Amino acid sequence: MPYIREIITDGHPTLRKVAKKVQPHELSEPLFQQLIEDMFETMYHAPGIGLAAPQINVSKRLFVVHLQDDDKHGPFVVVNPKFALVEGEIESIEGCLSVPGIVGDLSRHEHVVCTGLDRNGKKIELDGAGLFGRCLQHEMDHLDGVLYIDKAKNVRPAVTEEEKAAVAEVEGAGPAHDRAEADNDATEHDAAEHDASEHDTSDRDAAAAASA
Repeated sequence: MPYIREIITDGHPTLRKVAKKVQPHELSEPLFQQLIEDMFETMYHAPGIGLAAPQINVSKRLFVVHLQDDDKHGPFVVVNPKFALVEGEIESIEGCLSVPGIVGDLSRHEHVVCTGLDRNGKKIELDGAGLFGRCLQHEMDHLDGVLYIDKAKNVRPAVTEEEKAAVAEVEGAGPAHDRAEADNDATEHDAAEHDASEHDTSDRDAAAAASA
């Protein structure tokens, strides 16, 4: 059974440590597999699209990521990750679950290829661009004791709509969240149309009865 763990925030010493490499024998240990399940549960509950082990006070080199938009972007577990390729540059506004309510402007690589091991010890390679690429870089930073605010300029509270959107993007209110809201709107719209239809039918029945 997965458990929701506390996400530690800026100021906690674990966030500033270089995480330790996961040893091969650890992968098969029940406690390690439980850690992975807990990380996913904690990320979804936050809600978030990525979470590194140091964010729940476990100084190990692994992270989980799931953009929740399609099966191309997760759910993935990456153990002992490395970048095999980094290229290009892109400017972005970024936030973090461990630095809540704050955003900053920073440069990220436009395209990365991340390699490592999955939860079963098999080699994995993730090709990341756009939000997915930025997420991989963000989580990798956590494993090296780096927070995005160390690299960002103009770190500030999220006030504008664009800034709030950047925080929401990191905290999981991405495409999947938008689809859920759209589904809710569609359901409410259908219910309203159904009520209106029933009302029109009742009016017609009343008129027919009066003329009979």
